[in-house]
Amino acid sequence: MSRVGKEPVELPKGVEFKQDGNVVTMKGGKGELSLELNSEVELKHEENVLTLSPRSGSRFSTAIAGTMRAILANMATGVTEGFERKLELKGVGYRAQAQGKKLNLTLGFSHPIDYAVPEGISVETPSQTEIIVRGADKQMVGQVSAEIRGFRPPEPYKGKGVRYANERVMLKEAKKK
Repeated sequence: MSRVGKEPVELPKGVEFKQDGNVVTMKGGKGELSLELNSEVELKHEENVLTLSPRSGSRFSTAIAGTMRAILANMATGVTEGFERKLELKGVGYRAQAQGKKLNLTLGFSHPIDYAVPEGISVETPSQTEIIVRGADKQMVGQVSAEIRGFRPPEPYKGKGVRYANERVMLKEAKKK
């Protein structure tokens, strides 16, 4: 069993922490994030250290305490450093172009795809075949990346499509006569 949930979360310098009942708010250079704590978790804030503990000895209480600890650690990292995810486009004529709060994708369909980027997320296109998704909220960065990849996931025969930068696509062998 993992014991990560018992470790304290150290807040980096420059992070403002505020707790109002069950709502926790962190503010830093990259933005502001808030979270509603589960009622099964007890939070103690001493100087720049957060300690979470389960209110009861049940399995759910212990598990949710570890989950809340991981989310709070990600929030602290997000408001100071931020998170990023890189995507690559493979295929002839596949292009991406960031235009303000929209991402214009040409993925081999009869129409271009205009993806509205949610608030708190920034999208860059260093080249026509690369997309970089950045933000303070780790969950939102992953969700936006998954939605962009979902428009044209990599297909298993030629490998064409949108893929994560570190993703390996296992290619199938073509049908033999």
